[in-house]
Formats: sequence, structure tokens, C-alpha cells
Amino acid sequence: MNNTEKEDLRVIRTKEAIRKTFEEMICEMDYERISIKELTERARINRKTFYLHYNSLDDLLRELQNEMAKDFIKRTQDLERPRDMDKITREFFLVSEGAGPLHEKLLCSGSYNYISRRITNEIMSVTWGADGKRTNTDPYIQNIIMTFVSQSTIEIYKQWIADGKKIPLEEIISLTTKLICNGLNGLSSV
Repeated sequence: MNNTEKEDLRVIRTKEAIRKTFEEMICEMDYERISIKELTERARINRKTFYLHYNSLDDLLRELQNEMAKDFIKRTQDLERPRDMDKITREFFLVSEGAGPLHEKLLCSGSYNYISRRITNEIMSVTWGADGKRTNTDPYIQNIIMTFVSQSTIEIYKQWIADGKKIPLEEIISLTTKLICNGLNGLSSV
């Protein structure tokens, strides 16, 4: 193994330690309480090493957000908005469930609401198109539709988590899809 490969392995291990520690801290506490000092102590690196890889905690958080969004975007990129909202809604729940506690914390915790909104805005602008051209919709009308769909879905997801996931996954997907696609009139009985 040459020196470059050793360096690459060290860089990879260091970034993994930073990420793992950061993810653990997010699951334990509010983002505002996380400090670079505590993160570097827990990860057993010095602050300079952190700054070699990230300019701030926000950069590290943005990296996590982008990864979360990429999976959903990839799984829904070929679906047509808003026609395929049933499939898109299903994918949202499947991706969210597969992502685990970190994803739940970032989407559901009160202190992470602005983070949830940033993730949502990123996904919506990529998948719906920021200018309305992908959906042939007036961009202002599209903004209203996107806000309704994204916020309704996320709020239903948050409530499902808060209730301890008492409704089976397939049932919450079905209920959410009916509400998003057909409103209250789409429910025959609850």
C-alpha cells in the first residue's frame, strides 16, 4: 500500500468518524446544542481536522440532507408530478421508513423544522421544476400545489411517528394517498 492509499484511508475513516458522531448527536440532542468542540471530542479528532473536511456544522448537516434527498429523488425521478402522487407518496413513506431514526429526527423534531423545510424545498425544486415547465403549470399555482402536497405529507408522517406508528405502514400510505389525491371527499369512512 502506498502513502496516497494510506492517506485516503485515513481521510475516509476520519470523515466516517465525524459523520457517525454527528448523526449520534443529532439523535440525542437539538441541532442548536451541538458544538464542534463536543463533536470533535467524541469523534476523537482535533478541531483542525474537522475544519479540513467541513467549514461548519451547517455544511455537514447539508451533506446529510442532500444524501437523504437524493434517494427519494432517484426513486421518483421518472414519475410525473402531480399525476403520480400516489406512487410519490408511497415512495416518501418507504424511503422515510428505510432511513431510520436519524431521518425521523430531522423530519419530525420541532427544533429541526427549518431543516425539514430545506430538504422539502430541495426535493420539490428538483422533482417538480422550479419554473413550472415540467408540469406545464403556472409557477405560482405550482408553488401552492407543492406546498399543499409536501406539507400535508410531512405533517401526516410526523403525526404517525408521534402516535408511535400505531397504523400499519401500508395503511398510513393508503390513507395519506387518499387525502393528498382526493381530499376528505375521497374518504368513504375512517
